[in-house]
Amino acid sequence: MTIHRMRNIGIALFCLAGAAQAQQLPVAYPANGQSQEQQQADKSACMSWAQSNAPVQAGPAPQTGPAVGGGQRVGGAMRGAAAGAVVGGVANNDAGHGAAVGAAAGVVAGGMRAREQRREQNAAAAATQNQNAANQAQAYGACMKGKGYTVN
Repeated sequence: MTIHRMRNIGIALFCLAGAAQAQQLPVAYPANGQSQEQQQADKSACMSWAQSNAPVQAGPAPQTGPAVGGGQRVGGAMRGAAAGAVVGGVANNDAGHGAAVGAAAGVVAGGMRAREQRREQNAAAAATQNQNAANQAQAYGACMKGKGYTVN
């Protein structure tokens, strides 16, 4: 198992752990002497109501595959080659060598941009999941309060 794969698995587990923690529903205490059967029925009804009425934001799915960054790497290579050709041509009259060095540096920089973009996308996906879970927990709590429970 490569380090990149282990890191990607770790990121995915971190996102799932954050979403699981955020999805904890508030505790509802029976305030009006509701029976155990009534509590279960109310909990089920409020869960269903919260799932259908809480605002849900669509977000990007977390990325877990290898960070290829084809577009960023190609663009980086092109920019690096152009800059390297100019610098190489001015510095030692060898634009070809400068372009090759610049292209190599551009590929590395493009890969770094691709990985940073993936990290940002994963953070946005986790934030969206957490917000959706918080909205659902708030809707569930409001429903249980409406049914006469004390919600903590």
